[in-house]
Amino acid sequence: MSNLSRRKFLLTAGATAAGTLVVNGCSTGLNKSASSSSGTAPSAVPAVNSGTADAPETATAKLGFIALTDSAPLIVALEKGYFAKYGMRDVSVTKQTSWAVVRDNLELGADKGGIDGAHILTPIPYFLSTGKITKGNTPLPMYILARLNTDGQGISVSNDYADLKLAADSAPLKDRIAAAAAAGKKFKAAITFPGGTHDLWMRYWLAAGGINPDTDVDLVVVPPPQMVANMETKTMDAFCVGEPWNDRLVNKKLGYTAVTTGELWKNHPEKSFTMRADWVDKNPKAAKALLMAVQEAQVWCDKDENKEEMCKILSAEKYVKAPIADILERSRGNFDMGNGRTFQNSDLLMKFWREDASYPFKSHDQWFITENMRWGKLDANMDAKALVDKVNRSDLWQAAAKAIGQEAAIPKDANSRGIETFFDKVTFDAANPKAYMDSLKIKKA
Repeated sequence: MSNLSRRKFLLTAGATAAGTLVVNGCSTGLNKSASSSSGTAPSAVPAVNSGTADAPETATAKLGFIALTDSAPLIVALEKGYFAKYGMRDVSVTKQTSWAVVRDNLELGADKGGIDGAHILTPIPYFLSTGKITKGNTPLPMYILARLNTDGQGISVSNDYADLKLAADSAPLKDRIAAAAAAGKKFKAAITFPGGTHDLWMRYWLAAGGINPDTDVDLVVVPPPQMVANMETKTMDAFCVGEPWNDRLVNKKLGYTAVTTGELWKNHPEKSFTMRADWVDKNPKAAKALLMAVQEAQVWCDKDENKEEMCKILSAEKYVKAPIADILERSRGNFDMGNGRTFQNSDLLMKFWREDASYPFKSHDQWFITENMRWGKLDANMDAKALVDKVNRSDLWQAAAKAIGQEAAIPKDANSRGIETFFDKVTFDAANPKAYMDSLKIKKA
């Protein structure tokens, strides 16, 4: 089995890039009252003041994010003043250049110039906690405090494949990939981090169509904001990434979206809010305050009347740095896939709070671990349930939700959303992951 060595992960372009942007809690955005948000009434939850029993142990936290639409809850929590509202008045939100940089800065920790937590690909906290991607393979315990969103990613292909009219079924690619290989050119598909969500969506899509992602194509690692530029220079044939980069590709007429990931797995889990376990254990009240702020931001982000303001915030150079036109429509559920397919007011839009989007179901984390076992990125004999129980802190999510008056949002089954069904009729039951693995035709494990 591959141990996801650190060397392999350093393939990520720009992994050592410096000059990240820090947006501090003293920014003008934090001077805005949370009640000033468009279409949103002031929260009934009082602000947390220093000196009270609920006051955080520290008002300082350093968080990271990647330029993607699903980073919105962290950015909105800063800009709308939710962090400050709950006593976290010195929160910085630091723009990272790649997921490899996120990994490195989490490993460093804020005390050594890194970060305490981040907007993250859900599998990364598990790779860190098991030491699969750390220096010397030393485990770095992490906690997942919330899911940041469901859906809202895409698999896009260049215009060279426009005639195939690709959608959820990747099978039409098989002959073209074989022909390219015979001519000495392998099909290149970009993902954002080995074993991350985009890697898994790309692999699932290809494998479901009978294409082996390990032998039939080259999977290359490219940071999200660089995807479109790489397609423009024709250095790759396809990519899987979060929004707004799929829509950006379409708007630049460089390719089309074959599938938005909700078509592969409706309401699939995506990014998470993670913190170093040692930080949370040392500052439990501060961690709860951060989580309360993020949850309140997720509620705000998911209100239809706030979508335009959210996208205006995200479009700034210090955040996603993309035109509002590339972010807004898909955030509203309006998809122009670039190949004649369109969706209007679709429920495939990125969700932040509605339909349990924020709740970190342990069953979903079990799938991410099982799928990484499938591709040899995690030991197939490991105790996945024990690992999930250690990393996934849905108990903290529940406590924070109660504190902001959202107790009704706590699912009846706090561990599982039930049996999940993918577009190709494959099902996953967290109580029986072996049955799922046995049903898969293409795999390493």
